[in-house]
Amino acid sequence: MPTTMEDVTAKTEAIEIDPKSGLALKPTMEKGKVSEGEPKITETAEEKPNCTNEAKTEEEKKEKSGQEKDATVKDEEVPVEVEPKTGVSFPVKLEDGMQLKAVGLRKKSMLGMGLKIYGFGIYADKENLKDLMQSKIGKAPSKPTKEMYQMVIDSDFGMIVRLVIVFSNLTISMVRKNFDEGLGAAIKKLTGGKNEELTKKIMGEASDDIKLTSGSVIEISRLPGYVLQTKVKGEIVSKVESELLCRAFIYMYLGDDPFDKEAKEKFGASMVSMF
Repeated sequence: MPTTMEDVTAKTEAIEIDPKSGLALKPTMEKGKVSEGEPKITETAEEKPNCTNEAKTEEEKKEKSGQEKDATVKDEEVPVEVEPKTGVSFPVKLEDGMQLKAVGLRKKSMLGMGLKIYGFGIYADKENLKDLMQSKIGKAPSKPTKEMYQMVIDSDFGMIVRLVIVFSNLTISMVRKNFDEGLGAAIKKLTGGKNEELTKKIMGEASDDIKLTSGSVIEISRLPGYVLQTKVKGEIVSKVESELLCRAFIYMYLGDDPFDKEAKEKFGASMVSMF
């Protein structure tokens, strides 16, 4: 088919001529220009499937679920020791790492009867107790000595006595009076005198309105630095820095006339086992 002048002109306009050589140059396309008939395909952020984030979300869910299961299993796996006279259970290890060394019973004579007031568990920082024994006692003794008990009473490593109430009609004022008497006697043994002002500090600001039912927990901790901290049903009611008060408190459980002799002997056996 013969070409027209218009066809020739259109082709000429499409070809670029080198002015020096007179030769036709190869046609070029502008950068980023797309030929007709070739649709440009783009994906918006919303259209792109976010597989990575979905996978991460699923993994996080599984990990969280696994952690919750592990935590539940750990709680269930913590063994307990039962105080035989009260049936109260004490975990052999607390969340802060303190380990149970003895369980016992605090009885009180009232109206001519020996009433069970509370079961107790004595916890200690195992490593610090072990270091104390091995650094001060050269050779492993066949049985615990008075010197060993006194070392624990006089030291300041972490210890906790957890009290679980078993006497249903107990009140804060009765607990306060009980500690006043016990600590008063312990201070007199240690110093030869009284210190009523100091003994009253152990229950601190605990209100007499607090109800202590069977199973209520009181925790008294000897913290490093000779600080005695008292918690009633999870609330801190006092925190007293006093070496004498700390020594007197531990003396009530490990001293010459302890609340429960069997509990003292169990604690002593645990000390001997560390050698």
